[in-house]
Amino acid sequence: MMIPSTRQPAIRVSLLPRDTNPNGTIFGGVILSYIDQAGAIEARLHGAGRVVTVAMEKVVFHEPVHVGDLASFYGELVRLGRTSVTVKVVVEVTGPGAQPLARRVTEAEITYVNVDEAGRPVPIPRREA
Repeated sequence: MMIPSTRQPAIRVSLLPRDTNPNGTIFGGVILSYIDQAGAIEARLHGAGRVVTVAMEKVVFHEPVHVGDLASFYGELVRLGRTSVTVKVVVEVTGPGAQPLARRVTEAEITYVNVDEAGRPVPIPRREA
């Protein structure tokens, strides 16, 4: 699926040879790690402070990612609860060179809980509208 990207990603990463599996594509676990980081950044944009991941659901790998691909991780708020926040992260890649269109390769939904220094859930401060 080709998607024109005009949004700003939470993070953008160039995938390296060290990230590959024996098939020559990027390990799914590497992508999941970046998804978790991007989701936490999105959670912070909605008032969460220190967050812990409690669930990663609906992970779909649409296409493989290759060495040299530039991966952009976009976050979107799904639900803001009292102490938890659920975020959808979409991963799009462009290959080496200046390609104007990105391919959607992975997406996932992650739920985080806002915690204090002791790891106990605390309310997410609400931002004034």
